[in-house]
Order: sequence, then structure tokens, then C-alpha cells
Amino acid sequence: MMKAVGTESIALSGRHIRLEPLDHRHVAGLASASADDPSLYQWSPVPQGKVEATSYINTALAWQDAGSAVPFAIVRADDGVVIGSTRFWNLERWSWPPGHPSHGRSTPDACEIGYTWLTRSAIRSAVNTEAKLLMLTYAFETWQVLRVCFHTDARNQRSRAALERIGGKFEGILRAHRMAADYIPRDSVRYSIVAAEWPDVKRRLNHLLDQA
Repeated sequence: MMKAVGTESIALSGRHIRLEPLDHRHVAGLASASADDPSLYQWSPVPQGKVEATSYINTALAWQDAGSAVPFAIVRADDGVVIGSTRFWNLERWSWPPGHPSHGRSTPDACEIGYTWLTRSAIRSAVNTEAKLLMLTYAFETWQVLRVCFHTDARNQRSRAALERIGGKFEGILRAHRMAADYIPRDSVRYSIVAAEWPDVKRRLNHLLDQA
């Protein structure tokens, strides 16, 4: 694992997958992964074809350069095939006052995990569980964030069930929160995990992986 501070490149490896820093070498892989079954992505902004995949990566890298995101390609460990994407984003750095123990820290205080999508063959497998374990471990144990949150389209029952399964706590519904993948104002369901809950969530994720 390559350690980094803030929004520098991070690479994370598990038993089933690697999370590689997203860049233009992943264009063809992303396009192939999303082409497997486009009907899966009714609620998510997922690139279709190489032109959209290139634009998707350009946007993700611009966010990284601006200090607001850390994007990944999800790569299958045994053969190196790209099977999806995910990212840290909406990174928050709080204004701790001088004299506070957290004053001057360089890593985020809170973040969001989102823009997560998988190819058909990776759904209902160990992939999403391990991706969340790798990212949450990094967020809580390396960055030492205080909160990780998640938002999903209120209509996306599969995503809501997956977040509840890993231990995300329902916080409420934000009305007309963001533009939906079908270009309407979407209601977003918000979940979060705070630092005090992380040990229990980590045990839950490891248990789910052991059962996979």
C-alpha cells in the first residue's frame, strides 16, 4: 500500500481487489466494465463508452487536483481486469483553532465515499465489501477522520440495502439534493459512520468478507 496525505495518490490492496489511483490508462477498462449491463446504472452517473470514460476520468482528476477527491479504479486482483470505480470525495478540513490538538492537521477531518459502481459480475460478490473495508480503514486509521458519509438516490433500493448491510447509520433524506442520473432533482438518502462506530463496522465487514 502506498501511503499518502490529503489528495495525493493512494493505492490499496485486498484479497479480492486492488484500488488503483484512477488515471487515463483505465479508460478502456471502465468502458468495458460499464458496457456489460448498462441497465444496472439507472440511478448512478456511470460512463458509457471511451469518450464518456475519458471525460469521467478528467473530471475525477480535476477534483483531485482541486483537493476535493481521491478517485480509484477497482481492479480484480487475480487478473488485473477493471471492474468498476469509486472515490473519496467532498473532503472536509475543519478550521480548528490555535492550541487545539487538531490544529494544523493536514489530513481530512471528514469525507464522503461515493461514485461507486461495479460491473455485473462483481455485484453481490465480495468486491463492494472489500472496497468499503479498504477505504474505511484508510479513512479512519490513516487519515483519522471523524466521520464518513454516503449519499444515494432515494429510489436506489440496492444501494440503500448495501449501505445498511455494512453498518451505515440512516440520517435522513435530503430533498432535491443533487441532480440525478436521469437529470431530475433527486432526493438523497444519507448514511454515515462515525469514528466511535468504526471498530464494530470493521468487525462486521471482516465477518462479511469471511463469509463471501
